[in-house]
Amino acid sequence: MKKLLLAFFLFLSLDAFSQSFYRYRFEEPWSFSASLGPTQYFGELYSFWKYNEGVQPDWNANIAFHYTFGTHLRARGEFSYYKMSGQDPPSDPRAYRTPRDLHFRAQNWEMTGIIEYYWHPVKVPNIHRPLWNPYIFFGIGMSTNNPEAKLDGVWRDLRPLQLENNPYERYITVFPMGLGFKYKLNVYMDLIFEGNYRFTLTDYMDDISAYNVSEFYLDLVDDYVSGNNPDRLRLAIRNPDFLDDNGMPDVDKILRNNGRVRRGSGLRHRYDGYMTVNVGLEIHFSRDIFQNWIFRDRIYEKRFRFW
Repeated sequence: MKKLLLAFFLFLSLDAFSQSFYRYRFEEPWSFSASLGPTQYFGELYSFWKYNEGVQPDWNANIAFHYTFGTHLRARGEFSYYKMSGQDPPSDPRAYRTPRDLHFRAQNWEMTGIIEYYWHPVKVPNIHRPLWNPYIFFGIGMSTNNPEAKLDGVWRDLRPLQLENNPYERYITVFPMGLGFKYKLNVYMDLIFEGNYRFTLTDYMDDISAYNVSEFYLDLVDDYVSGNNPDRLRLAIRNPDFLDDNGMPDVDKILRNNGRVRRGSGLRHRYDGYMTVNVGLEIHFSRDIFQNWIFRDRIYEKRFRFW
Protein backbone atom coordinates (compact mmCIF):
# COMPACT_ATOMS: atom_id res chain seq x y z
CA MET A 1 0.00 0.00 0.00
CA LYS A 2 2.86 2.35 0.86
CA LYS A 3 4.53 1.65 -2.47
CA LEU A 4 1.25 2.31 -4.29
CA LEU A 5 0.77 5.68 -2.53
CA LEU A 6 4.39 6.62 -3.19
CA ALA A 7 4.02 5.81 -6.88
CA PHE A 8 0.75 7.81 -7.01
CA PHE A 9 2.27 10.94 -5.47
CA LEU A 10 5.36 10.59 -7.61
CA PHE A 11 3.16 10.45 -10.71
CA LEU A 12 1.28 13.61 -9.66
CA SER A 13 4.53 15.41 -8.92
CA LEU A 14 6.06 14.51 -12.25
CA ASP A 15 2.84 15.48 -14.02
CA ALA A 16 2.83 18.90 -12.32
CA PHE A 17 6.52 19.39 -13.05
CA SER A 18 6.09 18.45 -16.71
CA GLN A 19 3.05 20.69 -17.09
CA SER A 20 4.95 23.63 -15.59
CA PHE A 21 7.51 23.31 -18.42
CA TYR A 22 5.02 22.31 -21.09
CA ARG A 23 3.78 25.87 -21.37
CA TYR A 24 7.31 27.08 -22.22
CA ARG A 25 7.86 24.78 -25.18
CA PHE A 26 5.91 26.94 -27.63
CA GLU A 27 7.38 29.65 -29.83
CA GLU A 28 5.48 32.83 -28.98
CA PRO A 29 5.95 35.25 -31.91
CA TRP A 30 4.11 38.26 -30.46
CA SER A 31 5.31 40.68 -27.80
CA PHE A 32 4.53 44.18 -26.53
CA SER A 33 6.96 46.83 -25.32
CA ALA A 34 6.95 50.31 -23.79
CA SER A 35 9.90 52.61 -23.21
CA LEU A 36 10.90 56.20 -22.55
CA GLY A 37 14.03 58.34 -22.52
CA PRO A 38 15.69 61.57 -23.71
CA THR A 39 15.39 63.11 -27.19
CA GLN A 40 18.15 65.16 -28.81
CA TYR A 41 17.45 67.34 -31.87
CA PHE A 42 20.09 68.01 -34.57
CA GLY A 43 19.76 70.92 -36.99
CA GLU A 44 20.32 74.64 -37.50
CA LEU A 45 20.12 75.33 -33.77
CA TYR A 46 22.29 72.44 -32.58
CA SER A 47 25.46 70.97 -34.07
CA PHE A 48 26.97 68.47 -31.65
CA TRP A 49 29.30 67.01 -34.29
CA LYS A 50 31.00 70.28 -35.25
CA TYR A 51 30.93 72.40 -32.10
CA ASN A 52 31.01 71.96 -28.34
CA GLU A 53 27.25 72.16 -27.78
CA GLY A 54 26.83 69.89 -24.77
CA VAL A 55 23.59 67.93 -24.48
CA GLN A 56 20.19 69.65 -24.68
CA PRO A 57 17.69 66.81 -24.19
CA ASP A 58 13.92 66.71 -24.20
CA TRP A 59 12.00 63.44 -23.76
CA ASN A 60 10.00 60.80 -25.61
CA ALA A 61 7.83 57.76 -24.90
CA ASN A 62 6.68 54.93 -27.17
CA ILE A 63 4.77 51.68 -27.34
CA ALA A 64 5.35 48.89 -29.87
CA PHE A 65 4.22 45.46 -31.00
CA HIS A 66 6.82 42.92 -32.15
CA TYR A 67 6.46 39.84 -34.33
CA THR A 68 9.09 37.12 -34.88
CA PHE A 69 9.19 35.92 -38.50
CA GLY A 70 12.73 34.57 -38.94
CA THR A 71 15.51 32.88 -37.03
CA HIS A 72 17.17 36.23 -36.28
CA LEU A 73 14.49 38.63 -37.55
CA ARG A 74 11.61 40.45 -35.94
CA ALA A 75 9.21 43.11 -37.23
CA ARG A 76 8.12 46.04 -35.09
CA GLY A 77 5.28 48.52 -35.35
CA GLU A 78 5.91 51.52 -33.11
CA PHE A 79 3.92 54.58 -32.04
CA SER A 80 5.83 57.43 -30.33
CA TYR A 81 5.35 60.86 -28.78
CA TYR A 82 8.44 63.05 -28.61
CA LYS A 83 9.43 66.58 -27.70
CA MET A 84 12.39 68.42 -29.17
CA SER A 85 13.77 71.95 -28.99
CA GLY A 86 16.74 74.15 -29.82
CA GLN A 87 17.96 77.64 -29.10
CA ASP A 88 20.88 79.89 -29.95
CA PRO A 89 21.92 81.06 -26.49
CA PRO A 90 23.99 79.42 -25.18
CA SER A 91 25.92 78.00 -28.10
CA ASP A 92 29.55 77.48 -29.06
CA PRO A 93 31.00 80.95 -29.83
CA ARG A 94 32.72 79.51 -32.92
CA ALA A 95 29.31 78.87 -34.47
CA TYR A 96 28.49 82.60 -34.17
CA ARG A 97 24.83 81.75 -33.69
CA THR A 98 24.11 83.63 -30.49
CA PRO A 99 23.38 86.99 -32.23
CA ARG A 100 20.49 85.38 -34.13
CA ASP A 101 18.60 84.77 -30.86
CA LEU A 102 16.43 82.12 -32.54
CA HIS A 103 14.67 79.24 -30.82
CA PHE A 104 11.97 76.64 -31.38
CA ARG A 105 10.19 73.72 -29.79
CA ALA A 106 8.06 70.90 -31.20
CA GLN A 107 5.75 68.23 -29.84
CA ASN A 108 5.30 65.53 -32.46
CA TRP A 109 3.78 62.09 -32.98
CA GLU A 110 5.51 59.35 -34.93
CA MET A 111 4.47 55.99 -36.39
CA THR A 112 7.12 53.63 -37.80
CA GLY A 113 7.63 50.14 -39.18
CA ILE A 114 10.98 48.57 -38.26
CA ILE A 115 12.95 45.38 -39.00
CA GLU A 116 15.21 44.09 -36.22
CA TYR A 117 18.15 41.71 -36.70
CA TYR A 118 19.39 39.92 -33.56
CA TRP A 119 22.80 38.46 -32.76
CA HIS A 120 21.29 35.35 -31.17
CA PRO A 121 18.32 33.41 -32.62
CA VAL A 122 14.90 34.71 -31.59
CA LYS A 123 12.69 32.04 -33.16
CA VAL A 124 12.90 29.84 -30.05
CA PRO A 125 10.58 28.92 -27.16
CA ASN A 126 10.31 31.58 -24.46
CA ILE A 127 12.30 29.57 -21.95
CA HIS A 128 15.18 29.22 -24.43
CA ARG A 129 15.59 32.94 -25.10
CA PRO A 130 19.23 33.97 -24.48
CA LEU A 131 20.06 35.94 -21.36
CA TRP A 132 21.25 38.87 -23.47
CA ASN A 133 20.75 39.65 -27.14
CA PRO A 134 22.11 42.71 -29.01
CA TYR A 135 20.43 43.79 -32.26
CA ILE A 136 20.47 46.35 -35.04
CA PHE A 137 17.41 47.80 -36.76
CA PHE A 138 16.21 50.08 -39.53
CA GLY A 139 12.84 51.15 -40.86
CA ILE A 140 10.62 53.88 -42.26
CA GLY A 141 7.85 55.95 -40.79
CA MET A 142 5.87 59.18 -40.66
CA SER A 143 6.05 62.00 -38.14
CA THR A 144 4.11 65.19 -37.57
CA ASN A 145 6.12 68.40 -37.96
CA ASN A 146 4.86 71.35 -35.90
CA PRO A 147 7.63 73.77 -34.83
CA GLU A 148 6.71 76.64 -32.52
CA ALA A 149 8.40 79.81 -31.28
CA LYS A 150 7.49 82.15 -28.44
CA LEU A 151 6.40 85.71 -29.25
CA ASP A 152 5.13 88.10 -26.57
CA GLY A 153 4.92 85.21 -24.14
CA VAL A 154 2.73 83.06 -26.44
CA TRP A 155 3.91 80.01 -28.40
CA ARG A 156 3.08 80.46 -32.10
CA ASP A 157 2.81 77.77 -34.79
CA LEU A 158 5.52 78.52 -37.36
CA ARG A 159 4.56 76.26 -40.25
CA PRO A 160 1.46 78.27 -41.34
CA LEU A 161 3.49 81.53 -41.29
CA GLN A 162 6.02 80.36 -43.91
CA LEU A 163 8.74 82.67 -42.60
CA GLU A 164 11.08 81.78 -45.47
CA ASN A 165 8.36 81.81 -48.17
CA ASN A 166 8.97 78.09 -48.53
CA PRO A 167 6.00 75.94 -47.51
CA TYR A 168 6.66 72.55 -45.94
CA GLU A 169 4.47 69.61 -45.06
CA ARG A 170 2.81 68.88 -41.76
CA TYR A 171 3.84 65.22 -42.07
CA ILE A 172 7.40 64.15 -42.87
CA THR A 173 9.12 60.86 -43.69
CA VAL A 174 11.59 59.51 -41.14
CA PHE A 175 14.14 56.69 -41.38
CA PRO A 176 14.89 55.21 -37.95
CA MET A 177 18.02 53.12 -37.45
CA GLY A 178 20.22 52.20 -34.53
CA LEU A 179 21.40 49.66 -31.99
CA GLY A 180 19.67 47.88 -29.13
CA PHE A 181 20.28 45.40 -26.33
CA LYS A 182 17.83 43.12 -24.54
CA TYR A 183 18.36 41.42 -21.18
CA LYS A 184 16.08 38.54 -20.14
CA LEU A 185 14.46 39.28 -16.77
CA ASN A 186 12.27 36.15 -16.74
CA VAL A 187 10.43 33.83 -19.10
CA TYR A 188 7.94 36.54 -20.06
CA MET A 189 9.87 39.81 -19.83
CA ASP A 190 12.98 41.54 -21.25
CA LEU A 191 14.73 44.75 -20.27
CA ILE A 192 15.43 46.98 -23.33
CA PHE A 193 18.21 49.53 -23.97
CA GLU A 194 18.09 51.24 -27.37
CA GLY A 195 19.63 54.15 -29.29
CA ASN A 196 17.66 55.32 -32.34
CA TYR A 197 18.61 58.08 -34.79
CA ARG A 198 15.98 59.32 -37.27
CA PHE A 199 17.12 60.67 -40.61
CA THR A 200 14.56 62.88 -42.36
CA LEU A 201 14.01 64.49 -45.75
CA THR A 202 13.27 67.97 -44.44
CA ASP A 203 15.32 70.93 -43.23
CA TYR A 204 12.32 72.51 -41.52
CA MET A 205 11.84 70.61 -38.28
CA ASP A 206 13.16 73.80 -36.63
CA ASP A 207 11.60 76.14 -39.26
CA ILE A 208 15.08 77.32 -40.33
CA SER A 209 16.90 76.54 -43.56
CA ALA A 210 18.06 79.65 -45.50
CA TYR A 211 21.41 81.20 -44.53
CA ASN A 212 19.93 84.71 -44.40
CA VAL A 213 16.69 86.53 -45.29
CA SER A 214 18.03 88.29 -48.41
CA GLU A 215 15.76 86.34 -50.78
CA PHE A 216 12.51 87.08 -48.95
CA TYR A 217 13.11 90.04 -46.62
CA LEU A 218 11.08 92.42 -48.80
CA ASP A 219 7.99 90.25 -48.37
CA LEU A 220 8.57 90.13 -44.62
CA VAL A 221 8.96 93.92 -44.44
CA ASP A 222 5.86 94.45 -46.59
CA ASP A 223 3.74 92.25 -44.31
CA TYR A 224 5.07 94.13 -41.29
CA VAL A 225 4.62 97.67 -42.63
CA SER A 226 1.19 96.96 -44.13
CA GLY A 227 0.03 95.18 -41.00
CA ASN A 228 -1.12 92.13 -42.95
CA ASN A 229 1.03 89.76 -40.87
CA PRO A 230 3.60 91.67 -38.81
CA ASP A 231 4.51 88.60 -36.76
CA ARG A 232 6.35 87.06 -39.71
CA LEU A 233 9.14 89.65 -39.58
CA ARG A 234 9.24 89.62 -35.78
CA LEU A 235 9.73 85.84 -35.70
CA ALA A 236 12.15 85.69 -38.65
CA ILE A 237 14.52 88.42 -37.37
CA ARG A 238 15.27 88.50 -33.65
CA ASN A 239 18.88 89.68 -33.81
CA PRO A 240 19.20 92.61 -31.33
CA ASP A 241 21.31 94.52 -33.87
CA PHE A 242 18.22 94.82 -36.08
CA LEU A 243 15.71 95.74 -33.38
CA ASP A 244 14.83 99.22 -32.13
CA ASP A 245 14.79 100.37 -28.52
CA ASN A 246 11.31 98.88 -28.06
CA GLY A 247 12.41 95.43 -29.23
CA MET A 248 10.57 95.74 -32.55
CA PRO A 249 12.15 95.21 -36.00
CA ASP A 250 14.14 98.23 -37.26
CA VAL A 251 12.89 98.30 -40.85
CA ASP A 252 15.40 100.93 -42.02
CA LYS A 253 18.38 98.87 -40.84
CA ILE A 254 17.02 95.73 -42.47
CA LEU A 255 16.46 97.52 -45.79
CA ARG A 256 19.87 99.21 -45.74
CA ASN A 257 21.50 95.81 -45.08
CA ASN A 258 19.63 94.26 -48.06
CA GLY A 259 18.39 91.44 -45.84
CA ARG A 260 21.82 90.09 -44.98
CA VAL A 261 20.64 89.01 -41.57
CA ARG A 262 21.84 85.53 -40.72
CA ARG A 263 19.22 82.85 -40.15
CA GLY A 264 20.57 79.33 -40.86
CA SER A 265 23.74 77.45 -41.75
CA GLY A 266 23.30 77.69 -45.52
CA LEU A 267 23.97 73.96 -46.05
CA ARG A 268 21.03 72.92 -48.22
CA HIS A 269 22.04 69.26 -48.36
CA ARG A 270 21.95 68.80 -44.58
CA TYR A 271 18.56 67.70 -43.27
CA ASP A 272 17.34 67.87 -39.68
CA GLY A 273 17.18 64.78 -37.50
CA TYR A 274 16.78 63.61 -33.93
CA MET A 275 18.03 60.87 -31.65
CA THR A 276 16.39 58.98 -28.81
CA VAL A 277 17.99 56.81 -26.12
CA ASN A 278 15.35 54.67 -24.42
CA VAL A 279 14.97 52.19 -21.59
CA GLY A 280 11.91 49.98 -21.41
CA LEU A 281 10.27 46.60 -20.88
CA GLU A 282 9.10 44.01 -23.39
CA ILE A 283 6.47 41.40 -22.48
CA HIS A 284 6.30 38.21 -24.55
CA PHE A 285 2.76 36.94 -24.98
CA SER A 286 2.17 33.32 -23.95
CA ARG A 287 -0.85 31.04 -23.95
CA ASP A 288 -1.00 31.09 -20.16
CA ILE A 289 0.77 34.33 -19.25
CA PHE A 290 -2.21 35.66 -17.27
CA GLN A 291 -2.75 32.37 -15.42
CA ASN A 292 0.84 31.55 -14.59
CA TRP A 293 2.45 34.95 -14.12
CA ILE A 294 0.13 37.95 -13.89
CA PHE A 295 -2.85 36.22 -12.26
CA ARG A 296 -1.18 33.12 -10.87
CA ASP A 297 -3.41 30.06 -10.31
CA ARG A 298 -3.06 29.74 -6.52
CA ILE A 299 -5.42 26.74 -6.22
CA TYR A 300 -3.36 24.74 -8.71
CA GLU A 301 -0.17 25.61 -6.81
CA LYS A 302 -1.55 24.40 -3.47
CA ARG A 303 -2.25 20.95 -4.90
CA PHE A 304 1.48 20.36 -5.35
CA ARG A 305 2.92 22.52 -2.57
CA PHE A 306 4.55 19.44 -1.02
CA TRP A 307 6.92 19.34 -4.02
